[in-house]
Amino acid sequence: MLRTLLKRKAFTLINLLGLTSGMAVCMLLTLYIQGELNWDSFHAKSNRMYRLGVERKYTSRIALRGEIPQSIGQAVQKEFPEVEQSVRVMNISNGTGAQVIVEDKYFQDNKTLVADSNFFTVFDADFIAGNGKTALHNVGSVVLNESTAKRYFGSAANALGKHLTVNNNNQFVISAVCKDWPEKSHLQFDILASMTTFPALNSPNYYDFYVYDYLLLKNNVSAATLEAKLPSMVEKYVAPTIPQGFGESYQQFLAEGNGYRYFLQPLPQIHLQSNFVDEIRPGGSLQAVYLFTGIAIFILFLACINFINLSTAMSVERAREVGIRKTFGSDTSSILWRFLSESVFFSIASILVAAGITALLTPTLSRIAGRVYNFNWFVTPLHILAVLSFSVLIGLIAGIYPAFVLSSFKPILVLKGRFKSGVRGLALRNSLVVFQFAISIILIIATIVVNDQLHFVLGDRLGFDKDNIISIDNAFNLRNFTDRSQAFMDELKRINGVTDMSRCGALPDGRGDANCAMQVVGTRVQRTQATIFVDDRYQQVLGLTISRGRFFSRELPTDSFSMVLNEAAVKDFGLTNPIGSKIVSTEPFFNAPDGKQIAYTVIGVVKDFHFQSLHNKIVPLVIANRARFGWGILAVKVSCPQLPAAVSSIEKLWKQMEPKHELKFSFLDQNIAELYKSEQTAERIVTIFSSLAVFIACIGLLGLVTFTTTQRTREIGIRKVLGATVGSIFIVLSKDFLRLIAISMLIAFPVAWWATNSWLNSFAYRINAIWWIFMMAGALAFLIAFVTISFQVVKAAIANPIKSLRTE
Repeated sequence: MLRTLLKRKAFTLINLLGLTSGMAVCMLLTLYIQGELNWDSFHAKSNRMYRLGVERKYTSRIALRGEIPQSIGQAVQKEFPEVEQSVRVMNISNGTGAQVIVEDKYFQDNKTLVADSNFFTVFDADFIAGNGKTALHNVGSVVLNESTAKRYFGSAANALGKHLTVNNNNQFVISAVCKDWPEKSHLQFDILASMTTFPALNSPNYYDFYVYDYLLLKNNVSAATLEAKLPSMVEKYVAPTIPQGFGESYQQFLAEGNGYRYFLQPLPQIHLQSNFVDEIRPGGSLQAVYLFTGIAIFILFLACINFINLSTAMSVERAREVGIRKTFGSDTSSILWRFLSESVFFSIASILVAAGITALLTPTLSRIAGRVYNFNWFVTPLHILAVLSFSVLIGLIAGIYPAFVLSSFKPILVLKGRFKSGVRGLALRNSLVVFQFAISIILIIATIVVNDQLHFVLGDRLGFDKDNIISIDNAFNLRNFTDRSQAFMDELKRINGVTDMSRCGALPDGRGDANCAMQVVGTRVQRTQATIFVDDRYQQVLGLTISRGRFFSRELPTDSFSMVLNEAAVKDFGLTNPIGSKIVSTEPFFNAPDGKQIAYTVIGVVKDFHFQSLHNKIVPLVIANRARFGWGILAVKVSCPQLPAAVSSIEKLWKQMEPKHELKFSFLDQNIAELYKSEQTAERIVTIFSSLAVFIACIGLLGLVTFTTTQRTREIGIRKVLGATVGSIFIVLSKDFLRLIAISMLIAFPVAWWATNSWLNSFAYRINAIWWIFMMAGALAFLIAFVTISFQVVKAAIANPIKSLRTE
């Protein structure tokens, strides 16, 4: 068997290359897919754990939220016996991180959570120090994970009983230390504080969105049955709060298009199937899992097709061997099993080489996907057995057709050199090549569409300038005790390259905004609008376009009681002449300390810009003057050539003025790109593996060309003797193959159109899969196929006709 393979080195090498490539791709994508599956399954009760989510219906939009009012989950547990326990979790890192003080050291922590005392009776953790069952029972108690304990105190044992301060005013004592949770959890924490420390979170509230609530259902309880009862919670607990919160009856609230729908989200599905606007951690993409599963299957299928085509292409050489074996008494079944065993042996050899390639490329996959993958996942007895069984199965599937073809040759005909491939066999091989290139064209189109959409969402159509803007995310530290923000900004202005800056509550990078109930004075128009708090330089720093009126001015003190709307808010409020309109809010912080309502004047309208991800439609936005409200972010505009030097100077200035806190900054364009991380990962992986699919398809086409030109050797010789030129023979031999590529295009185009449109529909703002993309993909596939077949066809066309006729 080995001698046979070594005798045909070129055939063996090409076949090994094709099958090994397909198997390596399949193993790499298996690593990616398994990394996306089974999240949060390490909790023993995960099959009974659900997160309460809410579909908040506004008059002009719908938002899915994970954060809900703090009392809803407790009410559900009280009302319905199906619920065993309810656990609330609140994130106090607020996107910019929580400030942690340990003795005289300052830290910025991005994973600081607050949880109910029963957290560790529902969620599982391995405790290194302290008692997990009572760790969160006392006021001021806090649990650290092992990595954080080592970072703060050197070891878990040293951490127990020590104190720390969170966000300047919350004192905690460390009651326990647990091992770090596995990476595959949507809920990660460094610090977990007791919710009993915050009395306000234990007061009734069915209106404001503050906490994530997890329900543990009793055994054998149907989640669907419980979910069907949740509308009654809205009627009983939420409806009575509407008049106070919105100044109108619940019936009027519903009539305007508002509403709430609570639902259950299984814990293991959160990572892949959640599209909430306020996820505690960015999730994965179920679409990407389906996409990469399909790519893995198709590429492996392409590799099997190659094996079939290349094996049948070598049938001329093997035919004489079969004839001799049959003449000496070998029957068809023994020859069949011989060829099948060769195929299985070849497949096992391929999987071993593919495993080595996968091990080498696993770090590259980790860099591309932004997540750590480990090849050792395959190195378990069960997985090794599965991989070997898989390779045997692939060997049988790939080898069954060539084995039947080769074992069915008639010994008399093949020894005389007179045998032909059957019409059915030729049709099958042609069909397989059509399938190969159809898949390749679909992947090429998908690559172009994904790349084009990413350029769209990261390009200049956002409605604002995202480039060269530094976001100092913990600038709120400058306001602690004594406000040093103005002094810091004065020094910033002296740094070469800094052109402008703005103090604000949020930038348009999808990291947060407030939702506030508002009403136009003199009307019954009540709306809940996204709201941000900014200073007078915000519009200039971001390059927002004013369509009516003006933006805030530092020279006009009355602007502290003014608002600017985006065009979507103007439309939502139903304002034909928005400038001068008065807006009031039921939110306490918008009003006087004694509760008296303050009316804010609309002074301007900005053109709509994408404040959130392009997955979502532009929402109505109210921009309030930060002069009366809090702010935490400092946006610094820097000219491009001086950007690196400016960053260094800003870091140096921060250390001088705020040495206790580490500077936490980011770039606006990078934060925006992070919104589309899963799409960027998909684009990179699709590009790489679609290229491999085209490469494998070319190997299959090469096999068919080799087979066909060998079969037509006598025809080519006769044509040349009769005066045919090399060019005319090239055309005769090429047109059939290129016709197959044309058929592939006809099959691929509608499938690709459907698939890419399905993906693009997940964006509220998207490109159109226009005709030139399809034409480009088809032309590229046509060119690749032409180059692939040219060498073998030209070789056959220029062959000596006398030698060609002698072979017959």
